[in-house]
Amino acid sequence: MSVAAVIATFFIAAGVFFTLIAAIGFIRLPDVFCRLHVTCITDTLGAPLILLGAAVWLGPTLVSAKIFIALVFLFLTSPLVGHLLARAA
Repeated sequence: MSVAAVIATFFIAAGVFFTLIAAIGFIRLPDVFCRLHVTCITDTLGAPLILLGAAVWLGPTLVSAKIFIALVFLFLTSPLVGHLLARAA
């Protein structure tokens, strides 16, 4: 197993862990604002770590560049969407 595969596996496992914790929190938390906080955890930790792991796994390719563009888009839009959802609730 190469070093890149180990790093990618770590990133993907960490992303899955945070997504699982967010899913459990979404089920257990009582009101909409607590659930909104949990969904923001998924946006800022779960999905980016999984995408980063996929980019490391693929290596320096065009697909990895597209994944990094998706990461930048996710980091730019996630706080905005969280804020708009909180104001609408």
